[in-house]
Amino acid sequence: MVRSTVLAAALVFACLAGQVAADTHDTDSAVLQADEITHDSQTGITTALGSVTLTTRGYVLEADSLVYDRPGDRVMASGNVVVVDSGGQTLHSDHMEVTGDLREGVIEGIRLLLSDGARLAASRAERSDGRITVMERAVYSPCELCPDDPDALPLWQLKAKSVTHDEEARDITYRDVTLEVFGIPVAYSPLFSHPDPTVERRTGFLVPDYGRSSTLGAYVSVPYYVELSPARDLTVTPTITRDEGPILAAEYRELMASGDVMVDGSVVRAKARHNSAHLKGGRDTRWHVNANGIWMADSSTHIGADVHRASDDSYLSRFGISDEDTLVSDAFVEYFDGRSYSAASGYLYQGLRPIDDPGQIPLVAPLVTYSYLTPPSKTGSSASVDASLLVLTRSDGTDSRRFSTGFAWQAPFLTADGQHFRTRLSMRGDAYHASDVPLDDRKQSGFASRFIPEALIEWRYPFARMSGASHQFFEPMAMVVWSPNGGNPRKIPNEDGQDFEFDEVNLFSTNRFPGLDRVEGGLRINYGLRLGQYSHDFGRYELFLGQAWRARDDSTFDESQGLSGHFSDYVGRLQINPFPYFDMLYRFRMSDEFKSLYRSELGVNVGTDDANFQVSYVRLDEETDPVIYPLTERAQVNTSAMFRLIDNWTLKGNWRGDVEKGDSIVYGSTLAYQDECVELSLSGERRFTRTMDYSPETVVIFRIRLATLG
Repeated sequence: MVRSTVLAAALVFACLAGQVAADTHDTDSAVLQADEITHDSQTGITTALGSVTLTTRGYVLEADSLVYDRPGDRVMASGNVVVVDSGGQTLHSDHMEVTGDLREGVIEGIRLLLSDGARLAASRAERSDGRITVMERAVYSPCELCPDDPDALPLWQLKAKSVTHDEEARDITYRDVTLEVFGIPVAYSPLFSHPDPTVERRTGFLVPDYGRSSTLGAYVSVPYYVELSPARDLTVTPTITRDEGPILAAEYRELMASGDVMVDGSVVRAKARHNSAHLKGGRDTRWHVNANGIWMADSSTHIGADVHRASDDSYLSRFGISDEDTLVSDAFVEYFDGRSYSAASGYLYQGLRPIDDPGQIPLVAPLVTYSYLTPPSKTGSSASVDASLLVLTRSDGTDSRRFSTGFAWQAPFLTADGQHFRTRLSMRGDAYHASDVPLDDRKQSGFASRFIPEALIEWRYPFARMSGASHQFFEPMAMVVWSPNGGNPRKIPNEDGQDFEFDEVNLFSTNRFPGLDRVEGGLRINYGLRLGQYSHDFGRYELFLGQAWRARDDSTFDESQGLSGHFSDYVGRLQINPFPYFDMLYRFRMSDEFKSLYRSELGVNVGTDDANFQVSYVRLDEETDPVIYPLTERAQVNTSAMFRLIDNWTLKGNWRGDVEKGDSIVYGSTLAYQDECVELSLSGERRFTRTMDYSPETVVIFRIRLATLG
């Protein structure tokens, strides 16, 4: 950074005086070479003339002449003076004179090339009182000079009447400083100060942020950082907007020996609006808060909490803070003991979608879990025990209390010809007390229980061969699972099994439902085939295709979910990577007769670091979830592209659209320039989301960052 330049000048004094102060004839401290070296024993003055080179402890000095006055404790170098330190910094000067104790010194006509390529020039640099370095008429720039015209002005530079570095206070102060772009002054400050590089943190203003959007209008944010202690800090950020007034945001951080805490939030007195986004007069207080912390009581016990809340449904999206549609707050304590784990937690949700009913949003507290896995035996078998307790309540809706415990034993087996077998036996019991469970046109409360024994055997038989430079892979696999039918009594509410999707990832799961409230039952067989070819010259190709069969239809699954009949839909994955600059992944679910595609997910990445194109396509067929609500057919495309243009220019673009409706969701582009001394970008984005008081928005942002200045 630019503040390191003054410190670099101080290092020059160190290399000249601190090491040369030792006797120049002491070869352990310094080596002096020249065309002619004379020493006057009466005056104690050593003079070196012609091609002088002084090497001392990581520094090399070259000059036309050097005079060392030992009684006067002064070193003088003149004529084409060059100093190179071990860090790669190079200093050129016409003349320099320093004392051996570093408290005094002068460098005339200083020109400094820093290790990061930046350049600093000053007419004079002077050190006094052993701690203060002053540079007069200083010019600084990190921009590279034009090879064809080294005398041409750099893209930008700083000019200051004086620059002072106080090593004791660790401050760098500029007086009468001007920022020039192509030699034209564009900004001026009579006084500017900041900490030197040895200071990691200090109270003060941070770099401001400027922007403009069609929702907030023009705005400016000026963060102010407060160092509370070496392990605590606070950043307060007031933002002035044209259309919504001032916004106050803050962030607090604390790092402790046993954990950490972070809290951030914002508040604004915004214009009051109806959900239609029309003004209704007056102002409303709107806010948000995010907090998280974790403490380690000891090496085995962790305690933590997360808080995420907002004043209303649209505040986060309208003010560009977050696009989350559900906020989750939780608190937990967990304990690790060898191969066992136990935890107690609680969850509080806030729904931000227009369809969310606060009375239907549950409070989960407590949720207690325990699990234990035995060490594997000599044959590889192991056993596990799991237990959980859940209490879920609503202010208006179904309440549920569940206790579940289970035991499982499994063992692997490998045949001599390479076949892999795995057997597993388990027993699980669940006890429920639920109230206001909707059953047809009425609600029912009471106890319910179930016992679920389960047995499975899994088989895999991998084959591999080498064919020239290619490696082929072929692996059939199957899993036979049995458990009783009818494992989902209607009295048991479905709270944690609603987010269900049948795909190749969970094809070989014994229970494809997340959570414990819903289980699969009956005799069923899952089977699939994995094929692959891998070659250094021709890339990588891999295909997986699988299906499930069950002895009896299961009404637990809706017909649209692909698992209700005897034969399930096919699920699969195709991955193609023929050469380093092309990747394609296609995931799908199709009917058991290969006639209809119910889900398609395609991702393609083409290009290099200089030109890249990405596209993803997702299509989901119409789905009816009896627990949630019908989901209509939907398809969405995401695209992004990047092109590195000439002379450090980069162009990026993105578009996301709804294929079924033929509408755009968001699109934008960014034109950016970056070199060693400046970063410029102009970006624009159009968002078409419309919900409650959040309307389609256009955002245009121009950013400029001068290298080393922030």
